Order: sequence, then structure tokens, then C-alpha cells
Amino acid sequence: MIDVVQNTLDGLAIGSAYGLLALGFTLIFGVMRRLNMAFGSSILVGIFAGAWLHGQWAAGMIPIFAATLAGAVLAAAYVERLSFAWIRGDAALASMASSFALWMQLEDGIARAFPQRSYAFPSFDILPLLELGPLLLRPEFIAMFLTAAVLVVALHLMLTRTVFGLQVRTLSESREAARVSGVNVGRVAFLTFCIAAAIGGVAGFLIAATDGQISTKLGLWITMKGLIAMVISGLGSLRGALIGGLVLGLVEAQAQWYLGASGREITVFALLFVALILLPQGLAGRADAAARNEALRRL
Repeated sequence: MIDVVQNTLDGLAIGSAYGLLALGFTLIFGVMRRLNMAFGSSILVGIFAGAWLHGQWAAGMIPIFAATLAGAVLAAAYVERLSFAWIRGDAALASMASSFALWMQLEDGIARAFPQRSYAFPSFDILPLLELGPLLLRPEFIAMFLTAAVLVVALHLMLTRTVFGLQVRTLSESREAARVSGVNVGRVAFLTFCIAAAIGGVAGFLIAATDGQISTKLGLWITMKGLIAMVISGLGSLRGALIGGLVLGLVEAQAQWYLGASGREITVFALLFVALILLPQGLAGRADAAARNEALRRL
């Protein structure tokens, strides 16, 4: 029983980071109705910017965190300008294919600039483990969970309490309606892209700091985890993104303990298959659709 509780705590912590990745994917998809395949590689650029700063100058955690966010946002801005800004709004497939090409470009660029198999990344191991009876709480896991909670609350307040948030919600409902209402569609889309990258950069920093090392294949891993969590939660559902990440983290933690690494991966993809078959709208998609339909009925 203790093992189940310990795995649940660990799964919720790592799942909160998965939720942030899903939130970044969902924010772009919900606003622009396009899938950014270069999201993971943009975060990869930021993580390696932080690792380079750590390796060259032995910088502290705060400068490394800033470098990670800056690198992720700059890489995302590059992707947005090339793959989304100059492609018609109805050409979603062209944007996805273009972002996939940039994914390969960014990942190959990182692999050439950092040819070693793995690189060190500063970790939180300077902080002691917290003991609650027989349970252990790693400080980096606590940081993950608290950071995810704060970011989700901040994003919710931004979307519901600010003029920019109103513009984002208007754009997510109808691009033409937003344009007619006087919303600068290009500016809002670009800023949304950067916000999503910043959220992903935070998640990437936490994951890298937890592992203590990174590799050039981390971008693919980030892309897979974010996409799976987004599909589980429901495409375009901001509310459900964190839920999808938590579910994925819980399933992974339990499967890792009882089935091993290979069994964990099989279980995760089985979960994805079941979600696509039984819940094609995701865990929160059905509720979100019902809310939209009720709002339209009242109009």
C-alpha cells in the first residue's frame, strides 16, 4: 500500500510537468487551430541554452532558468514567423508540415552544436528529501507541482480578467469575428505562441533539473509526452490539459514500478489507444463542448 501511495505522489508531481507541456500545445491549438510540431524542439533549444550557460560559466539556477525561457521563446518566435504567420489561416496541414520541418532543423542544429550523447544540467539535489513517515517527497517534485499550480492559476486569470485574455478567447472562437472586432490577430497569435513557449520552457527546465542531465533526443520525448497528455485531456481544452498530464504521470509511475520501463511505455500507448476509442473528445472535451453549446443556445 505504501508503494502505491509513494508512486501516486511521484506520478502527480511529474504529471504536473506533463500538464504544462500539454497546456503549451493546447494554448496554440485552441487559439490558432493548428498543431505546432516544433514545440518540443523549441523547448530543447531553451534547455540547451541553459546547459551551455551552466557548462561555460557555472551559472546559478536563476540565470540558467532565464536562459532556458529566453531560448525557448526565441526558438518559438522563429517557428511562428516561418510556419504560422505567413501561411493562410485555413492551411492547417501546411503549417503542421512546415513546423515538422523546423522541428528537424532545430533538433539537427542542436545535435551539431552539442555532439556529445548527454550533458549535465544543474539539479535540485542541494535540497534535502522531505520525509512524511514512510513516504519521501523529493524537493524537485514539490517544485514541479507548485509551479504547475501557480502557472495554471495565472493563465486562467490572464484569460478571464484581462483585455488580452478576452482577445485570445475571441480569436479561439472565430478568427474572422476577432478581426471584425478590431483585434490585431497577428499580434495576439504571436504573443500566445510566446506564452505557450514560456510555459513549455518552465516545464522543460523542471524536467531537466530533476534528471540532472539532458540529451539531444529530449525534444522528441517532450513532444510525445505533451501530445499524449493533450489527447487524453481533449484537443483544445485548457482546463483539461493539466488533468491529462496528471493522469499520464500517475499511469507512468505505477506502470514503472510494477512493469518496468518497457511495460511503462506499452501501458502509456495503451492508455492513449483507449482514450482515442472510448473518449475521442478527451476527459474534459465533452464538458467543454456542452458548455459551448449552452452558451450558443443562450445567445
